[in-house]
This record gives sequence, C-alpha cells and structure tokens, in this order.
Amino acid sequence: MPAAHWSSAKRTGFIREQTVLRPVAHVPEIVLHLADEATPLWQRTEEELETLGLPPPYWAFAWAGGQALARYVLDHRDLVAGRRVLDLGSGSGLAAIAAAMAGAAPVVAVDIDPFTEEAIALNAWANGIYAEILVRDVLDQPPPQAARYDVILVGDLFYEQVTAGRALAFLERHAAIGTAVLIGDPARAYLPKQRLMKRQEYQVPVTRELEDFAIKHTAVWSLA
Repeated sequence: MPAAHWSSAKRTGFIREQTVLRPVAHVPEIVLHLADEATPLWQRTEEELETLGLPPPYWAFAWAGGQALARYVLDHRDLVAGRRVLDLGSGSGLAAIAAAMAGAAPVVAVDIDPFTEEAIALNAWANGIYAEILVRDVLDQPPPQAARYDVILVGDLFYEQVTAGRALAFLERHAAIGTAVLIGDPARAYLPKQRLMKRQEYQVPVTRELEDFAIKHTAVWSLA
C-alpha cells in the first residue's frame, strides 16, 4: 500500500520504530528521530509499502547540507528572526526547526515524501517548535506576485540533475521578487556554484552509511 494511503498514526508508529531520538552532530541544540543505517530502513520501507524502487528515506537522516544550514541559521539568527521562512525539500525538518528556534515565523516545511509530514511533526514536537508542513511538489509553481517568504532555506537538494535544475529555476523565480535564498550543500554534483556566493564553510560529521567520508566539507551559500 502506498505511504500516502497509510494513516498518519501508522506512519508515525513506523518512524518511531525505525529511529532513535538523539542530538544532531553539528547542531546538538536540535534533536531528531534518526536512523542508524540507511539500507535496512530503505528495505524495510519497501517491504512495508510492498513497493520497489522507492527513493531513500531522506527524512531519517541529518544530511551534511542541512546540518551546515541549521548551524548557520542558529549562529546568525538575525537573518530569519521575525521573518517568513520556507524550508524547501525539508526531509527531517532540520533547517525548519533551526529557523523556528531562531525566531522565524511563520515557518513552512515542504517535501514530497509522505513520511516527512509525520517525521517533521515528531521532530518539531521534540524541539518545542511549530512549523507548517506541506507534502507536495512546488518546484514548477510560478511565484506569487509579491514575495510570500522572506527567506528560503535549501539543504542538500542538488544531488540529481533534473531536480537540481528545477530547484534552481524555482529559487531564481522567488529571488527575483525579493526572497533571500540560503543553501547548505557539501559540493553535490549539480550545485550551481556559478550562481552562488559562499557564506561560510564547515566540517560536518556524517554517517558513512550515507557519505564517502565521515567528515564532509560543507558550505552555506546565498543565491547571487
């Protein structure tokens, strides 16, 4: 049965069973429901949903780009405090949680994976913050006539060519009407560096289940 057809309670129970609530390595102020290993969880998800070829469970891990972005937001609270923030491709909700902790309001987390609705809700509750959660693909939507968000946060979304191209076009449309864009990324293959300005660099601890190194050199960028 597709995840979208599961009840919210069933998805919540699955997340609780497959993860452990613990601090994020580079942002210990934040706790997330995190999985220890990617492949067993991926296989378990496919078995439960009786579906093969599912995307990885991005919501169950603190990716390097998201960790760097969350660290940057918490260390530069003035960038989001009192401002409207969208966390694009939110996954676990890490960047959205950091924004809310830094005083942003409202905070909207958007992702396409049905599990993210419950994962972000659990993580938001664990950190004592509120975020609106949307499960939909917004990348091809035209921007509103006036900026709906003051800041868009993007963590680790430039890993695949088509998605990267759509994401950049979405971000440029919003930047053109006055929205600031901050991107956390460990130099993924399709990061459009020629369009970005580097803000800060970090050495981010990650699991070797996900990455080629235990420490990923990761930067926070703004859309130039």
